[in-house]
Amino acid sequence: MSKHTKFLLKILSGRSDSNISFAELTQLLIRLKFDARIRGDHHIFTRNDVNEILNLQPQNGMAKSYQVKQVRNVIIQYQLAGDLIDE
Repeated sequence: MSKHTKFLLKILSGRSDSNISFAELTQLLIRLKFDARIRGDHHIFTRNDVNEILNLQPQNGMAKSYQVKQVRNVIIQYQLAGDLIDE
């Protein structure tokens, strides 16, 4: 199992939302083919087939737990996990 798959499963499990690295979370979204736009400390992620816009900000190098929850919900709702698990 690759480290990317392990990280995705960690996000999907929901057991450590407050202990997720911001850099790893943004890399996950990029691997899921989201487009990134940065304005100051706001990292805005969009994808053509996803209606939601993910607006993430780091907090001491970590992702905010409610934003990890938002990312998880988008991955589940749009069934994006298969894009990485199949790799």
